[in-house]
This record gives sequence, C-alpha cells and structure tokens, in this order.
Amino acid sequence: MKIEPLIAAAAAELTAIRRDIHAHPELGFEEERTSTIVAQKLKEWGCEVTTGIGKTGVVGTIRVGNNPRAIGLRADMDALPMDELNTFDHRSTHKGRMHACGHDGHTAMLLGAAKYLAATRNFDGTVHLIFQPAEEGRGGAEAMVKDGLFQKFPCETIFGMHNRPKLDVGKFAIRSGPQMAGGGLFDIHITGKGAHGARPETGIDPVIIATQIISALQSVVSRNVAPLDSAVISVTQMHSGDAYNVIPQEAVLRGTIRAFRNETMALIKERIETISSGIAQTLGGSAKADVRITFPPLVNDKDAVKFIADVAAEIVGPENMNREGPFVMASEDFSYMLEQVPGAFINIGNGGGEGGCEVHNPSYDFNDEALTLGATLWARVVETRLAKDPR
Repeated sequence: MKIEPLIAAAAAELTAIRRDIHAHPELGFEEERTSTIVAQKLKEWGCEVTTGIGKTGVVGTIRVGNNPRAIGLRADMDALPMDELNTFDHRSTHKGRMHACGHDGHTAMLLGAAKYLAATRNFDGTVHLIFQPAEEGRGGAEAMVKDGLFQKFPCETIFGMHNRPKLDVGKFAIRSGPQMAGGGLFDIHITGKGAHGARPETGIDPVIIATQIISALQSVVSRNVAPLDSAVISVTQMHSGDAYNVIPQEAVLRGTIRAFRNETMALIKERIETISSGIAQTLGGSAKADVRITFPPLVNDKDAVKFIADVAAEIVGPENMNREGPFVMASEDFSYMLEQVPGAFINIGNGGGEGGCEVHNPSYDFNDEALTLGATLWARVVETRLAKDPR
C-alpha cells in the first residue's frame, strides 16, 4: 500500500482521536462533544470551519488558488443506542451508547486527510470536508441538505466512505449504479371489536386480521416485484392484547421495507396500504397503514465510481480494488446527498476472518490499521480531482 508518509506519521494521533471518540459516543443530533473536537482540530490545522449545519454538523473548507472547482468529502459522526460488550480501554464510557458502525473511524480518517491537505495544499480548487450528524436513522444527511449544505458549499461531486467487515484491510469495494437499498418503516394499526375469549363470535379479532396481513405481505415481493428487482419486507413487531381471556380491540404491526429503486419502494408502499385495508375490511375490521420512506436508494454515479476506483487502485493495486462490489440491502443516508450532487460511496476493508466482526454488533470495533489508508485515499482523491495545472 502506498500510504502518504505525512499521513503515516500521524497514525498515532489519528488512532488517539478515533479511540477518544469511541469512548465518548453520542447519538444523532447530540454530537456536541464530537463536533467540538472536529471543529477544534480543523481550526488548529488551518481550515475554514462552519458549525451548526444540520444542527450538529461541521464543514471544514480548504481553498487553494483561484480554480472555481470544488468537491466534497463526507464522514458520519454518530453512534448507536446500544450497550458495548468490549473490554478494551477505549470502550464506551456511556451506557446505552456505542460506536458499533465505525463512524468514529470515518471521522478520524477524514480528519487525517484534512490535516494533510491543509499542510501540503498540493491542489487547485476547493475541498469541503463534511462531518455529518445523525446517519443512524435520524436523517442527518437530509437535515444538512435542507439547511443549505450545497448552496453554502457548492460541490461538483461528492464522495463518501464506509468500513466493511469481512473485507481485508488494504482492499476497497464499490459498484456503479444502485449499491445500497432504500429503506422505509411501516406501522399498521388494526381495529377490531373486543370480546370475551370464550365467545369469539361476539367480537372481531384483530389478531386474526394481523396474521392474515402478515401472511399476505409475504406475497408482495414474490408476486408484485419483478424477479430481477430485489426487495425485502420484514414484519418485525406485533403488539396486541393484555389478558389470556380477552380478545383485544386493537393490534399493531411494525416493520421495514428495502429496495434498490424508488419506483419499487413506491410500489411496496401502495401494496402494504391496500392489502392491510382490504384484508381488515374483509374480516369485518379496519386497518390503517402508515408507510414512511426514510432513505432513498444509494445510487453511485458511473464516472465518479471509475474515478475513485482508479485512485484507490493506484494506492493498493488493481487486484485489491473490487469494482463489482456486492449489493447491500442495508440503507445509508448519504443517498440524500447523492440525489443532489453526483458522486460515489466506497467501502474500505475493516478486516476479514474471525476478527471481522459485523457492524451493529456489541463486540464491533473499527480497525485502526485502516485509518491511514482511508486518509490517504481522501488526500489522493482531492489532489487528483483538483490537480494543479502542470504549466
């Protein structure tokens, strides 16, 4: 791997920053301490700093020369609402909060690039270093966009990066077009008629209605979605009743939907609403489905993919740059930014084998060995995209 020497020299500092953030995790839109650390480091290294974008978001800007071209690099900062099971010294100091997705590492990698770029300034144009809050389902990217992110910090293209467990450190993966699924949540409120458990004929059982709705929803992907168009509907909660001998009045179903096309997301939304209402009515009750699309699909721009893949291949070798990476059914709200500005989202290896613990797991930790590689990729992306005129 061709790690930039100045970035390699900062490895211990980046590791310390990453582990400090890991030990003090903050949930979405609550990243006050993390944002303060990011802003202080950016200022210390000579970047322009803007805080409060999307509530707790931070943007660092480095301008060199008079070239009007500008690009954006994005990292997320928030943690997850879960307890950590690790026992190392930098484990979470806050019960019920944990950096279980590697956002601490993403933040440290972009800070490493910021330090290098601010010191060397070996490019011509502007780079906006975007530190986003609230990626974990709380709408941080959308909040930044609505807060005028790209009006205040115009970008011709934007790039994001996420660690990938089970992929060896020193490897990258990406793909053109849809890469990560759009995501949605649903609540189905079912109303029947309460009755004594021994006299079901006097009531309308919402539990029976709920089970029929659950069964029917399993046909949506197999019979309404085209076979070559992937989608998932998962009913993950069912709530009804309080007593053994009472047929309840109401039931509630909740779950999630995923698909790689906005059109498919819309189709699934319509089918959930129609099926729920129709089955409930057939069985004598009523149902109201509330389906909310929380993330659009993440769609990479073809030219941006080729560009960042070529840059990565120069660093780690073509054999370690997978340009046909896997589709991922999980969602990522960087998709909101990609709807506004063309760009690409690349995966960096976090470590394979038995040690490659999956994200959102209480034993997960970001692999510090990837910090200098990620920072080097960001630095090379800027220096290549905004290369100085050789004349």
